[in-house]
Amino acid sequence: MRSLLLVALSALMFTACVPSRKYEELKAKQDNCIRESDRLTSENRTLTTEVEELKADMETITKKLSALQEDTAYLGKRYRQMSMKYDELNELNEELLDKLKRQKKEGSDENRKLLEALRDTQTDLQRREDEVREIEQELQAKERRLNDLEDALKSREARVAELESIIAEKDAAVRALKDRIAAALTGFKDKGIAVEQRNGKIYVSLEAQLLFPSGSTVVNAEGKGALIDLAQVIKDEKDITILVEGHTDSDPFNGSGVIKDNWDLSVMRATAVVRIMTENGGMAPSMLTAAGRGEFVPVADNSTKEGKAKNRRIEVVMTPNLDQLFEIINE
Repeated sequence: MRSLLLVALSALMFTACVPSRKYEELKAKQDNCIRESDRLTSENRTLTTEVEELKADMETITKKLSALQEDTAYLGKRYRQMSMKYDELNELNEELLDKLKRQKKEGSDENRKLLEALRDTQTDLQRREDEVREIEQELQAKERRLNDLEDALKSREARVAELESIIAEKDAAVRALKDRIAAALTGFKDKGIAVEQRNGKIYVSLEAQLLFPSGSTVVNAEGKGALIDLAQVIKDEKDITILVEGHTDSDPFNGSGVIKDNWDLSVMRATAVVRIMTENGGMAPSMLTAAGRGEFVPVADNSTKEGKAKNRRIEVVMTPNLDQLFEIINE
């Protein structure tokens, strides 16, 4: 596509007697704009993936936290049971000591039994004490881990909330801009203009019959008015990038001159729209990128007259600036 575009632009610039330096500057600017558009699209996909991964991580941590809380509750219950048993053994030990003192003079056999019972009790008591200490240590470790998980969960929740807040603000700004655009173009509503919001972007589609005579790249008076109205709404927007795409139907181009095929036609129509929006609509050239897609991105069936009319169009695609989101993700 780029090779054909370069050939077409070279022929056009030679025919119009435009200096080669100006052509090189326009070509470099167009290449930069295309790369920037690709970069923003890639970064938007990366952002969406990152937000989904953060949400998945948060869900996993929440499940682990719930399991740990249940485990901690079980250990606490077991600790209380062991403590009660320990107290019971202490009481039994005291009773045995008292009994030993009372029966000390009653005979060596009885004393031996009592001593054996006392040793067994003391051994069991020591074992219970060891178990209680182990449970206490395990409970403390679980509590530390629980606190760490709670801190991690709060941190992720705060980060996700911040990302979602910024995304919501961007979506609200995009919706408001879309509404302003739709209101500005109300007079052209039944003349082949559609304004939509998809995937966080605004798409303004203008059918070719509103803008151009058949096979021409010169915008007619009515189309010029629609483009100027659109430019007036978006010219002061600082946080969006704008891509102007030309599209055709699948019928081969049969004209003559510098336009060789549908690629050339779509690119030159996009360029003509950009010129109207900058020269007559007051937009800064740095805000706009012109591109041609030929017949390769249809929105309707090219086998019908109506479908071809929909496919012959100019799409003005507005993408919000997501630099603030990328800064948060990279922190």
